[in-house]
Amino acid sequence: MGQYVEAGGVLTYFEVEGEGEPVILLHGGGVGGDSWVAQTAALSQHYLVVVPERRGHGRTPDVDGPVTMELLAADLAAFMDRLEIPQAHVIGWSDGGKVGAWLALSRPDLVRKLVLIGAELTRAGQTPATEQLMTPEGLEELAEAFRPEYEAVAPDGPGHFPVVFAKWAEMWRTMPDLDLADLARLTMPVLVMQGDDDAVRLEHSVEVAKALPDAQLAVVPGTSHGLPLEKPGLVNQLLLDFLAPEQTPKLIPGGALDC
Repeated sequence: MGQYVEAGGVLTYFEVEGEGEPVILLHGGGVGGDSWVAQTAALSQHYLVVVPERRGHGRTPDVDGPVTMELLAADLAAFMDRLEIPQAHVIGWSDGGKVGAWLALSRPDLVRKLVLIGAELTRAGQTPATEQLMTPEGLEELAEAFRPEYEAVAPDGPGHFPVVFAKWAEMWRTMPDLDLADLARLTMPVLVMQGDDDAVRLEHSVEVAKALPDAQLAVVPGTSHGLPLEKPGLVNQLLLDFLAPEQTPKLIPGGALDC
């Protein structure tokens, strides 16, 4: 059952399922929390799963002004404070992963474990196909892909889509790179995951994992940027293994991320 809460000036729609340690699922850009349906079903058997929808996404109304990753991370921190969630496992997909990374850097106290799925943290981490999406033609394709889901549920009405999409496009075009050296400050365990045919360069995910003090790296075979939908069983098992309090002992470590 969905509900709303006002936090940080945003009337945020969210859904909650399960019980136990909180896990927050952060959806990608242009879509809503429904994209996590397969993960919510699996994770809620072990955790309290919270799925918020960001400003101007899904059932959460838009807010006047531009959108930035810094602002979205602040929104999330305010949402957690409002729900009295002192710390959570944070799992972000695509733009949601970037929000999770910004949150972890700005409010590390809120993040127990972090998962970044298909999330490039620098512009150089994009594949050529992803760069093509930022051209006028590519943005037009994205708009047509995102429009039906937005118009079906948006409280601001279908006519508001051009306004929110323009904000997203501006954020995507101007988003500053994260300095990967800053990732050394993140002491929580981090899982970096992507598909082997994702919108993120494989080399970039390796660079991110190497920059983190406590990282795991997963490349899901036979998947694209939609890996949580394409192979939900495998993705869910990787998430559950990572979130577990005890990790499987490594029998023959070879220092691959130290190279």
